[in-house]
Amino acid sequence: MSKKQYDVDLCVIGAGSGGLSLAWVAANLDLNVVLFEADKMGGDCLNHGCVPSKAMIAAGKHAQAFRNGAAFGITPAEPEIDFAKVKEHIAGVIKTIEPVDSVERYESFGTQVITERARFKDANTVESDTTEVRAKRFVVATGSRAAAPPIPGLDKVDYLTNENIFSVPDLPKHLLVIGSGPIGLELGQSFRRFGSEVTIFDISTCLSRSEPEHAEIMQKSLEAEGITFHAPVNIQEVKSTKTSVTIVLEGGEEVKGSHLLVAAGRRPVMDGLNLDAAGIEHGRGGIVTDDYLRTTNKKVWAIGDVSGKGGLTHAANFHAGQISKNFYFTPPGMNVKATTDRMPAVIYAEPELATIGMSEAQAREAGTFDRAVHWEMEENDRSIAELTTHGAVKIICGKKGKILGASIVGPQAGEMIHMISVAMANKVKISGLSQIISPYPTRSEAVKRAASSYYTEMLFGEGSKFKKLAKFWTRFH
Repeated sequence: MSKKQYDVDLCVIGAGSGGLSLAWVAANLDLNVVLFEADKMGGDCLNHGCVPSKAMIAAGKHAQAFRNGAAFGITPAEPEIDFAKVKEHIAGVIKTIEPVDSVERYESFGTQVITERARFKDANTVESDTTEVRAKRFVVATGSRAAAPPIPGLDKVDYLTNENIFSVPDLPKHLLVIGSGPIGLELGQSFRRFGSEVTIFDISTCLSRSEPEHAEIMQKSLEAEGITFHAPVNIQEVKSTKTSVTIVLEGGEEVKGSHLLVAAGRRPVMDGLNLDAAGIEHGRGGIVTDDYLRTTNKKVWAIGDVSGKGGLTHAANFHAGQISKNFYFTPPGMNVKATTDRMPAVIYAEPELATIGMSEAQAREAGTFDRAVHWEMEENDRSIAELTTHGAVKIICGKKGKILGASIVGPQAGEMIHMISVAMANKVKISGLSQIISPYPTRSEAVKRAASSYYTEMLFGEGSKFKKLAKFWTRFH
């Protein structure tokens, strides 16, 4: 039986966030588009990642609110958790968003959606079981999936990942978590708030790439809720029975739980793509791409996690936007790069931890560090009023007040980081941040306060020339 043939402007493999964004742009420019997706439309973010995890986090926050009322004069109570209803809430959120990413919606734009697994036939052709596509341009947007660390015995244990933990039948009695990154912390805290005992393991310190003082605030907050950390620690072995799973630590200590969640990183999805047939170079980190996300096959680009330059849903969307500009809105020879040193990231545990750009350690290593400015949430009036002073703002500055990066820990940190993202995108220096007018009282005022502290010593410190200048000018006012 011969395959159906297409010759189109754009062929996209993968209907996750980046692939969908790119297909939407091209289709709405009245271009011919074929989109392949062998699994669920919306990819990992909608079905197994960002959306269900944030729905679960929201449920956990409501549960925790019952326990935290005493300081406000409200009698605390232990919430009754109906885990089946929690899962219904998560499924309902996914169902609400699904139509936006659906086959029907994209076909309404004129996109030809093929719900089959795609692979390269040669350098100019992509095929599936029933279809063969030649295109002016191909974009691989297949994302990533959970990776399993090389721990003895792990391959013989039934463990959970972000792909199946949201459908676990019953609330885990004791959840063991390998990995103290965003997924491990977010889900670990949520299950703890539902009543599970939670123990987190990591070969490194918790959030080892974050600002150490902010990582410590996060870890101590989770420990205060009853989560146990073994980090850093080496796991010697994982073993299981029909009713339990045991992690054996170096030295012989054993920790037994009812369920195991592996949240120790992710790997690009490239299996089955037959990249070699298309002359596309690839490695463990993903498909090799240049600064414009072009592969070693000049007709093929890769975006998002599979490009080795992604790792975040909004990174994939950024890639899609940059590629759309280069494909359809930029004259030849004037293409824009898809690299960025200002990609924000947020861990949505409570407190949240938001980062952007360089850490202090990275800036020092690069030789661009001048100073870091801080503001503690214990000096923020909104935080004081809401009894959530466990947090801080830190802004990393280079020469002449250039903003190199920032870290914010505390409630709504993910919203506050927008201010610094806007500043960095528009090359606003620390002086510009110090001049914003913040409504009072807001948490975001801490960003302005941190920026203003850049000038505190210069203006008001011992021997400041501005003190003398101020006295001089008072003679004339």
